[in-house]
Amino acid sequence: MNNRIRVAARLLAGLWLSTSAGWPVHAQTSPPVQKEAAVATRASGTFDVKLGPQVMEDSSEGALGRMSTDKQFHGDLEGTSKGQMLTAIGRVKDSAGYVAIERVTGILQGRSGSFTLQHSGTMTRGAPQLSITVVPDSGTGQLAGLAGKMTISIVDGKHFYDFEYTKE
Repeated sequence: MNNRIRVAARLLAGLWLSTSAGWPVHAQTSPPVQKEAAVATRASGTFDVKLGPQVMEDSSEGALGRMSTDKQFHGDLEGTSKGQMLTAIGRVKDSAGYVAIERVTGILQGRSGSFTLQHSGTMTRGAPQLSITVVPDSGTGQLAGLAGKMTISIVDGKHFYDFEYTKE
């Protein structure tokens, strides 16, 4: 891997850790059923992550990449995840983006099962923006009906998550 790609991988790893066009539309024939608002629960802890660079493409227009991810969660969420991340490096220093999907399997505050997280992150000249949400209806077992958002932070090289979720 050349130096530019190594720097880009580190930049995106840091970002990773800190209109429905084209999608099918289903007609609704009856009004939606009103449900009681679910009370959000908060889970937090730490995690370890290993990134595995895969195919990388570097050109004068920017770098494109792909990485596998393996995580081990500790705290209120005890489990593992495996995922895939696609990356793009801009031509301006510290500008990049990534999307990722990871499947989490484990125990969330006493409930076992699995769910999928969807990531969308950008870094604009060093300013990060990250959104991590539970893919709707992806929960299994005792985590069926799970919805929520996760935030990630890095302090002194240690990775932390904060997960605000609801469960039907």
